[in-house]
Amino acid sequence: MAHILVTGGAGYIGSHACKALDRAGYVPVTYDNLVTGWQDAVKFGPFEQGDLNDRSRLDEVFAKYQPAAVMHFAALSQVGEAMSQPGRYWANNVGGSLTLIEAAVAAGCLDFVFSSTCATYGEHDNVVLDENTTQLPLNAYGASKRGVEDILRDFEMAYGLRSVIFRYFNVAGADPEAEVGEFHQPETHLVPLMLDAIDGKRDALTVFGTDYDTPDGTCIRDYVHVCDLVDAHVLGLKWLEEGKGSEVFNLGTGTGFSVMEVIEQSRTVTNREVPYSIGPRRAGDCTKLVSGSNRATTELGWTPTRSTMQQMIADAWRWHQTGHYDR
Repeated sequence: MAHILVTGGAGYIGSHACKALDRAGYVPVTYDNLVTGWQDAVKFGPFEQGDLNDRSRLDEVFAKYQPAAVMHFAALSQVGEAMSQPGRYWANNVGGSLTLIEAAVAAGCLDFVFSSTCATYGEHDNVVLDENTTQLPLNAYGASKRGVEDILRDFEMAYGLRSVIFRYFNVAGADPEAEVGEFHQPETHLVPLMLDAIDGKRDALTVFGTDYDTPDGTCIRDYVHVCDLVDAHVLGLKWLEEGKGSEVFNLGTGTGFSVMEVIEQSRTVTNREVPYSIGPRRAGDCTKLVSGSNRATTELGWTPTRSTMQQMIADAWRWHQTGHYDR
């Protein structure tokens, strides 16, 4: 069985990817520094602790497992922090990725699946993004991800490294069997914040602005179920195994969900009220940010089966009630 090096495999998306890889017949090797990940989330293959900027450690891991491909999730991803500490994002997301890519090429591992972001596009309010939308990132997070995309293209020309790049907005939900799930400290994502409010772990959810030009006045954002997302990454791996060329795929619903829709669906799923308060608009928030996925559907054969808001909340709620990680 082929080994796949999964950077960030102890994190939210990476741990779900490891489970999907295990089910697909691969051996996922988690490489994670545990700064934001959890060792308890590593359940489906071996764990190697290390930092992306540690070239000698990466060389050890490549030599030990001789992975057939890299699936790269590890990154800092908080937009607010990226605005206030851009150097940290360039050093970690770009510098670390460059070290990883150089180590992969040196080891002869030339298939690379990269988890990027729709933040590379910047502000394209109220349009459905596709892979040809102009990339104009607004902060160091989006810019750093675009930088890694550029590195991958340069390394393909120089060394024959082939890559599949995925761009997407928000991820929600959890493993339906609740073996792994979403758990951040501190928490910044809407769905787990909302579930914490339902559970009484925080006073209330804050809804930032109710005067947007949407049916209910709240912002609309695209969400993809984490299991659908990692299924796409496995399909991207198989794409490369079949000898196909480098490609970029957007992953989204094309419509999105408003904040109030998320709250209403939570009431339905949990049968509990969602305590929330109304706050002012946040600076820089767009009315509607969504992505299409036509290329992923037609070329990759990706069919998202769990990316309804009700399903995402139901799976997240199941995990929320049963699973957390310990340091």
